[in-house]
Amino acid sequence: MPPRIDRKATVLGTIAVVLLAAAGGAAWWLQRTSAGTILRPDDAELVTRGKEIYRRDCASCHGKNLQGQSDWRTRLPNDRMPAPPHDETGHTWHHPDELLFKLTKQGTAALVGGNYKSDMPGFAGKLTDREIVAVLSYIKSTWPAAIRQRHDALNEKQP
Repeated sequence: MPPRIDRKATVLGTIAVVLLAAAGGAAWWLQRTSAGTILRPDDAELVTRGKEIYRRDCASCHGKNLQGQSDWRTRLPNDRMPAPPHDETGHTWHHPDELLFKLTKQGTAALVGGNYKSDMPGFAGKLTDREIVAVLSYIKSTWPAAIRQRHDALNEKQP
C-alpha cells in the first residue's frame, strides 16, 4: 500500500519554500554590488523610475532640480532644519549608500532617535525598498563624475 500524502504538510511545505525563495530573491536584489554599495546610478531603467518617484514624493521639499530649500543650513523657526539639496552642493554624497537607504526608509528622527525632530518622513509604508534604491540611484546619477567617485570610495570603506 502506498504511503498516505499529508496534504496540509505538503501545502505548508510549499508555502515555506515560496517564502524562502522570495526572501532569497529580495536579499539577492538588495545585496551589495561591492562593499557598502547598493545604489545603481548607471542602471538607466532604475534611474528613470527613480526620477519619477523623486518628482512625485521628494521634489516638494528637496526641489525639482535637487536644489533643496533656501538657506538649508539654518534652522527654521520650528527648530527643524530645511530640506538639504541632493545635488553636489549638499551633503547627501557624504553618506554611504546604506545610511542613505535607512534615512529614506525610516526617516531622520527615527534613525537619530532621542528627541530629534525632522520634517523628513520615513517612506517605509509608502515606497518599496526597490523604489527607495531607485530614487537614491537617480539622485546619485546626477552628481558629477568626481563626486560619484568620492562617494564610491566612501562606500568601499564600509564594512
